[in-house]
Amino acid sequence: MIEQILPPGVVGAEAFDDPAGLSALPAEEPIIGRAVEKRRREFITARHCAREALSQLGADAGAIMRGEKGEPLWPRGVVGSITHTDGYRAAIVAYSMAVRSLGIDSEPHEALPDGVLDHTSIAAERDVLATRPAGLHWDRLLFCAKETTYKAWFPLTHRWLGFEDAHIVFEQTAGPSDGGSSPADGPASGTFTSTILIDGRTDDGGAPLLHLPGRWLIDQGFITTTITLT
Repeated sequence: MIEQILPPGVVGAEAFDDPAGLSALPAEEPIIGRAVEKRRREFITARHCAREALSQLGADAGAIMRGEKGEPLWPRGVVGSITHTDGYRAAIVAYSMAVRSLGIDSEPHEALPDGVLDHTSIAAERDVLATRPAGLHWDRLLFCAKETTYKAWFPLTHRWLGFEDAHIVFEQTAGPSDGGSSPADGPASGTFTSTILIDGRTDDGGAPLLHLPGRWLIDQGFITTTITLT
């Protein structure tokens, strides 16, 4: 599924369940030493996906440790991102000589709980979502894209980015769009732009982060969004 929204040079791996027999590498075990079983399974399978992606890329596929803010620490010369939700885990990686940063997030294709949209969006986004046709859960898609924006932003800035600090605009390029349709009729996909509303200066000496281009996909009951910064 994930390959549908990955550009050339970005490699991904995914899983829809937790394969039997997987375990954390010894160096990773302290990260989840006190985690509940559900969290352990998510972590282990997501790290397994990350190592599969790294192997496909031709990079070192050893332990993937965690930074101070919980971000995965990738091998030298590699950028990447990991996501997990109920029923789906995935990771994407690329060489840093070609890609500055990556972000990925996945969510079930369901409406957000009551009240969440107001706390995770800005008024301009809510105004546009109110005009979107029924059938796709645009509120959850927006939440997913916000999470992806943060994941692509943080490795380059090491600063917080709140939900109110980015303005996201979607375009749909494929799939059902008329009222009453749903991705049960086939996948839906498109692009989005995440415009940063705060200082976008980065730590790597590169161009500031102003407009982050993304892709989205709704398929098999899941929303997946990705950002590739070059």
